[in-house]
Amino acid sequence: MLFNSGVFLFVFLPITYLVFWSLRSARPRYIWLAATGYVFYGYWNPKFCLLMLFSTVVSYTAGLGFRRYSAPRARRWLLVVPITVDLSLLGFFKYADFAVGTVNAALAWTGAQPLSPFHVLLPVGISFYTFHTITYIVDCYRGHVEPTADFFEFACYVSLFSQLVAGPIVRFRELQEDLEQIGTKDRREHFHRGWSFFAIGLFQKVLIADSIAAVIDPALAHAAALSTAGAWMAMLGYAYQIYFDFAGYSNMAVGLGFLFGMHIPRNFNSPYRALNPSDFWRRWHISLSRCLKDYLYIPLGGSRYGEWNTYRNLTITMLLGGLWHGAAWTFVAWGGYHGLLLAAYRRWGRWWDRLPVVVQRGGMFVLVIFGWVLFRAPSWPVAMELFGHMLWPQGGAAMAGGAALAVLLVVAAVVAHAGRNTFEMPHAWSPVEAAGFAVLLVACLVALDGGRVSPFLYFQF
Repeated sequence: MLFNSGVFLFVFLPITYLVFWSLRSARPRYIWLAATGYVFYGYWNPKFCLLMLFSTVVSYTAGLGFRRYSAPRARRWLLVVPITVDLSLLGFFKYADFAVGTVNAALAWTGAQPLSPFHVLLPVGISFYTFHTITYIVDCYRGHVEPTADFFEFACYVSLFSQLVAGPIVRFRELQEDLEQIGTKDRREHFHRGWSFFAIGLFQKVLIADSIAAVIDPALAHAAALSTAGAWMAMLGYAYQIYFDFAGYSNMAVGLGFLFGMHIPRNFNSPYRALNPSDFWRRWHISLSRCLKDYLYIPLGGSRYGEWNTYRNLTITMLLGGLWHGAAWTFVAWGGYHGLLLAAYRRWGRWWDRLPVVVQRGGMFVLVIFGWVLFRAPSWPVAMELFGHMLWPQGGAAMAGGAALAVLLVVAAVVAHAGRNTFEMPHAWSPVEAAGFAVLLVACLVALDGGRVSPFLYFQF
């Protein structure tokens, strides 16, 4: 189910909201949110609900084990076994066919018989809820959280529909206090803030991201025909599309959290204002950045064992972060590219920091756009085609809708680079501002009614 769909906006959300606040204690609210999470998830493909339920039971059982056993050896088993199960499920569903394709590419050089692919259907959101369960297990092992004894509380956390299929990656410790107080929450406390966040996210997705996508998707489907100007416009458009698409989803998730009495953390902090690679990853997909840092970079050694080991750890972390995004070597290359940027900034950052702020911001934005080429391209040849068109001047066919795209890029640039992000806004709107919201909401509904409902880009990850 999509946030930007009629069935969600006019059926699922009203029913879920009204029933939730009619319940008067924690346990029924846990059960209701867990059940609606499975309805939300199962709307796409019901059979994959069993996969999420299995992962939930495994991780919950491990938590019970941590409550009971204190011996180091037992706790290590409780850490290793469920994480192995979770990663095995993720590995099979997300990477089995990628592994077969990679092996077959190598076999092609030898003339050997290729392996048959599995043709595995990727469950939506499996990367996100796997991160949720793994971070819970690790935090229980480290003693950062008290494992819950209430299965429905944990099931509610894993299947919470507001952030189930595209994040943010919310750790149990970030929601535990809200979950434990869920029976005494006041519906009115964050009502206006919740609807404000949700509406802004809907505007970002439908009016900006989807409008840009309508122009650049056909253009990028024929990348070889693009001129240098067209290639730059298309990739600039993609930079804004993916930002407003994912930030829009995250804002909607935060808003839905407020509506149900929970504080879902910020996932974006004006990333295109970043001054350098480190600053960018403190602002872009913040929940993922923190998870990669806490559960991968620091356990690898972080910056504790000298410069070269730090560069290695940064590169490995970002390579795996790229692989997490998608089962393709272009994603791995995107992660490696950002790993090299982080390592280079750590090595020569003092020179970069002496540049004027406008140069730092502009230069970082251009570096990010080059990375998006690898992220967006469906294959190496297309990526190389785009790089070639962007770096060496050449003519090409005029882009259909180029004038409309230029206007959209200006609007997107003003909002992304100069406007306040949602966490900087007061969310207490005057009557005139509320009227403007109403007009934008009507525009969103007209756009949704008149066109194809577009899934969020991060659903595929």
